[in-house]
Amino acid sequence: MKHDDDARVPLLFLVSDTGGGHRSAALAVGQALELSFPGRFAPVIEDPLRRRDAPARLRWVTALYGPGIRLTPWLWGAIWHTSNTRLTFWLYERALFAPVYKMVDMAVARHRPALIVSFHGMTSRPAVRARKARLPLTPVVTVITDLIRPHAAWRYDGVDQIVVPSAAVQARCQLDGIARERLTNLGLPVRAEFGTRPSELGSRAAMRHSLGLSGDRFLVVVLGGAEGSGDLVRRAAAIIGRLADVEVVALCGRNGIARRRLSSLAGKSEGRLVVKGFVDNMADWLHAADVVVSKAGPGTIAEATCCGAPLILTSFVPGQEHGNVEYVTRAGAGCYQPTVRGLVAKLDELRQDPARLDTMRAASARLGRPAAALDIAALLAGLAGQETAVAPPAAKRQRNRATSAGRVLSGRAGTR
Repeated sequence: MKHDDDARVPLLFLVSDTGGGHRSAALAVGQALELSFPGRFAPVIEDPLRRRDAPARLRWVTALYGPGIRLTPWLWGAIWHTSNTRLTFWLYERALFAPVYKMVDMAVARHRPALIVSFHGMTSRPAVRARKARLPLTPVVTVITDLIRPHAAWRYDGVDQIVVPSAAVQARCQLDGIARERLTNLGLPVRAEFGTRPSELGSRAAMRHSLGLSGDRFLVVVLGGAEGSGDLVRRAAAIIGRLADVEVVALCGRNGIARRRLSSLAGKSEGRLVVKGFVDNMADWLHAADVVVSKAGPGTIAEATCCGAPLILTSFVPGQEHGNVEYVTRAGAGCYQPTVRGLVAKLDELRQDPARLDTMRAASARLGRPAAALDIAALLAGLAGQETAVAPPAAKRQRNRATSAGRVLSGRAGTR
């Protein structure tokens, strides 16, 4: 049955394009809502921190995130740690992020949603204040996108429900006194196409051919998150220079400098280096890879594990990504190699040990939670007053088989 646009239930998803994971999580949940409840909801994604009509000071502060984690990660780590208490966070918020309250209030007034979902730590408090002022009966939900170590900004008990991505995050929230019944551990949401196992897509070699690659070489996909961080250029260049018969795909995200430098190198690589910025088929690249090399970003880890891809983590953003390394290595889904020499040596070892790679691939798949977006969608639908007792057959099949159902919501879904 078709629904008129006017009959769709309006939802407001609050994100910030500091990194790519917040918007990607929102897109994944929006897609899952359409898969499970076709035509019923109309989610709108708003970035109150970086909208064009946001105050210049606010846009300037948030624009520093990308260069900060690339060029001075130690400084970002210091900011993260010093602001990670209720008192210091309140001071940072008053000094730098006070305009977010007005921007969120304007968004709520504009869309009058039946549900507000915060996918960024800086938008939960403003959402609750705007709800109280304009729509007192509208639920507010936080979906935490930090995998293991959530900042104090996320751990706000004024919302009606907090969706956590792991038991570690749930435990940290409970230490803050947040009632267990207000915490739901459903995982970090990724889009449906990441849940398709390679065996269902044909061989990795065939997929590589479809992506324009040789198909017969050991394939390493190198990521740097949405900001193209993690010393992407040096690592990709070292792999190409020191390992023969290895093909490298470097996905640079927003980092135009890295893309230009690697593109100049690609011309001398005899076709063994492919360089791209944002891509809208990230799942294909992850499924095709023998190994994924990345910083320890939560979105990348969630997507790679849903694809069953072995991981080599090379760096992490101090603060929120520190615990992600242990999360992956303890599960056996990957390893940590912070030096270029160690990275090259580990890749050389793994390409000669298919059994070890298969073990890592299986461990990665066990760590993945491909049904997270569907489960979050069901929770949101219930909070928005929609019946969810019986999920539509298509949604049940999607959850059980984790097969691809297409990209319902489009968007630049590049590296995380």
